[in-house]
Amino acid sequence: MQHSIWQWIGDEALLSQAVSGLSTPMLIIVIIVCIILLSKGADWMIDGVVDLAKRTGIPKIVIGATLISLGTTMPEAFVSVMAAFMGNPGLALGNGVGSIIADTGLIFGLTCVLAGAVPANKFILNRTGWVQVGSATLLVVIALSLLIFSTGTPILGRSFGIFFLILLAIYMYATYIWSKSGGAQLGEGENNDDNDELIGMVQCWLMVIGGLFLVVLGARVLVPCASEIAMRFGVPDDVIAATMVAFGTSLPELMTAISAIKKGHPEITVGNIVGADVLNCLFVIGAAATAKPLAIPENFYFFHFPAMLIILWSFRAFITMNKDGRFKRWQGIYLVGIYLSYVILQFALNVELPA
Repeated sequence: MQHSIWQWIGDEALLSQAVSGLSTPMLIIVIIVCIILLSKGADWMIDGVVDLAKRTGIPKIVIGATLISLGTTMPEAFVSVMAAFMGNPGLALGNGVGSIIADTGLIFGLTCVLAGAVPANKFILNRTGWVQVGSATLLVVIALSLLIFSTGTPILGRSFGIFFLILLAIYMYATYIWSKSGGAQLGEGENNDDNDELIGMVQCWLMVIGGLFLVVLGARVLVPCASEIAMRFGVPDDVIAATMVAFGTSLPELMTAISAIKKGHPEITVGNIVGADVLNCLFVIGAAATAKPLAIPENFYFFHFPAMLIILWSFRAFITMNKDGRFKRWQGIYLVGIYLSYVILQFALNVELPA
């Protein structure tokens, strides 16, 4: 019996059955291909959205603080929402939390190491920076409250997911207001130096729609492949999500950082990472919980949540420390070290080798 491409994409049972028949090396190859699709799709989508925004006259700072971060977090959102629908709460929640850890600890840390000194724009970081650490701290406070006051396994229900999405809408509006009011401080006049030829309106939309399709397709196939590998090797879903899947879906942020360093503008990475962290918490986890209530596994309380808070509050402390307005190379080394320790301890404490 032949099946259409839409059945392969939409039928969970059909896709899971097909994945279970693949060898482990083939599963790894499929995951790599999916990560490429996610990254390329997000790249196309960002390019299309940015040119579309320029054509409509939206300030560049608004694009960087909202649209680019939104585009680079789309892979995490699709992976987490689909994981929630497929009954993998550890994968959905672990991907959101793991992406925050990977973005700030690994990607921003590497940016500081490679660039040496990364400008820290106080106007952005004294506003969105507090939303970044505040939203993650709020998530942990809610999770701890559920652990204390609920019976059985703590569940992050739809009401909390909707609450996060409402906070997301408030954040997006506030970012727009902050960006407009701080345009002069944030170098809005640099727009005049941008002499790049804009692509046509039709091409903009094709890039946005085509990129979105690649993101959906890549995420749809990646989730069952990651789950299958986790089952075969005795690795908990959240461990796979917080390492391989989270890093893979964070590749758009990594590519943005590399491009920014090459062009001599590492400060672009700061706004993108801070915005991506906020969206990973409010958008990715919020959308996943709205799609289907998320059970919070026990190891989040003693491992994933503490690692996330250590990295984010360290980042916040660096902002306060850096009176000269620049992140230092040693701070990047520290963040990368925390991330690597997190990954190593994760496997040492949680991975069960097959007998």
